[in-house]
Amino acid sequence: MPVASPCTGICTLDVQGRYCLGCWRSTDEIAAWPRMNDGQRLTVLAIVARRCEEGNRLAGKEAPRD
Repeated sequence: MPVASPCTGICTLDVQGRYCLGCWRSTDEIAAWPRMNDGQRLTVLAIVARRCEEGNRLAGKEAPRD
């Protein structure tokens, strides 16, 4: 089974137009996702996790706990 998309359906870009505020992927990453293999997708998910943590830190929010 392929690595699932992190899309949350929020699909709103940050003020700079760099990242989706729902899934934290860049517009390039979103566009390329259907053509990525699982290894590439896992790399993007690791980058997304760091972006989310940094975004939450800058906003003064704690990262969600699983």
